Amino acid sequence: MPNSPEELLRLRQAYSASPDNVVLCMLLVDMELKHGFHPQAEALLRDLLVVNPGPWAQRRLVACFEAQNRIDEALVLAESMMASGETEAEDWAILAKLQLRSGDADLAKASYRAAKQMDPSFSSEPLETRLGEQPKERVLAQPAPHIGDEHGEQLREDSKTTFDDVGGMEELKKQVRMRVILPLEKPEMFAAYGKKAGGGLLLYGPPGCGKTLFARATAGEINASFFNIGIHDVLDPYVGSSEKKLHQIFETARAHSPAVLFFDEIDALASNRRDFSSTTGRQVINVFLSEMDGMDTVNDGILILGATNAPWHLDPAFRRPGRFDRVLFVPPPDELAREEILNMHLRGKPQKNIDVAKIAKKAKEFSGADLRAVIDRAVEEKLEQALETGIPEPLTTKELVRGLKQQAPTTGEWFSSAKNHALYANQGGIYDDVLKYLGK
Repeated sequence: MPNSPEELLRLRQAYSASPDNVVLCMLLVDMELKHGFHPQAEALLRDLLVVNPGPWAQRRLVACFEAQNRIDEALVLAESMMASGETEAEDWAILAKLQLRSGDADLAKASYRAAKQMDPSFSSEPLETRLGEQPKERVLAQPAPHIGDEHGEQLREDSKTTFDDVGGMEELKKQVRMRVILPLEKPEMFAAYGKKAGGGLLLYGPPGCGKTLFARATAGEINASFFNIGIHDVLDPYVGSSEKKLHQIFETARAHSPAVLFFDEIDALASNRRDFSSTTGRQVINVFLSEMDGMDTVNDGILILGATNAPWHLDPAFRRPGRFDRVLFVPPPDELAREEILNMHLRGKPQKNIDVAKIAKKAKEFSGADLRAVIDRAVEEKLEQALETGIPEPLTTKELVRGLKQQAPTTGEWFSSAKNHALYANQGGIYDDVLKYLGK
């Protein structure tokens, strides 16, 4: 540790003698930051946030992270502050600077405009120079094409997949049974408590862990109409078209109740409205919320499933009661589920004495998609051999073990990002399941 100024040493001694003195702690934090002792300031701030949570300590912790070049952690904490509503124009400018450093210039511009809207007198010339000209909202002059009933019908399908085709996910299956299946099977029991079938569930977790498969199986389990909705099925460059498409999808689902509406990558469609630089994007979110609430109709028998890899980017309004009020973590499959997934993907393939349990045990943290890739690698190896010899041989454990060594789990990067949000932006314990999975 570099030599500390005498004043700082005396302040440390005073705080050591009186560690419960919050004011003294705050003075010491500012002194540590002033002299560049960022790890020491960070340790103090973490303790302070436990007894005195609030923007004062959060702002300084953001500064600590940024000074140590821990931009992802600084960005997570800054975004959490924005969601709390206890912000000033300077906070939005700090967020803009962090977003710019992380390479997202569009979000940085939107955040800086939020700072200007909060305080028109606020200005940061260095930041304005780096951001450049603020982009103007682009609107196509051509009239929007007609959107009829056929748009929703094109997305409707009958799913033959059931929960038997989904390995693991027992907690998710339990939630859907309570939300949809049992209310349809025993409507009088649920009606006695004022409960109806339907509602919203938000599924989040690393990619490739079966969120789409689970949604499709939910529809198949109750013989419901299934709507697999991607961003491209809603967003449209013509003014007003996106809102019309979204409304038509909900109307078609209501006409074919029971129905499961599955919005994949919903964070791109329902991002925080503060992140949108255009009024068009915010209006799409407003329509989405209105349709979920059933403002002009009812959504009985409509289950709305949203899947996202980044739930922290969703507009907070989507997580209010009656909307996506159940947020469920979809982790990588456990060992038993990995066995089931491997068996499903091996079904119909020539094989001989494969030790599936051994492969499942070795494949810790592998997603369902990773396991499928392992089998694909093993199949490709056998195909190459068969093409050389002219004799097709069955798959064995040996090829799958080699496939495991060639295919690393892809979930690590997601958990690295999710860990930051779970540690620093875990309002209401929404990410407790992530911490539990990580053993934190």
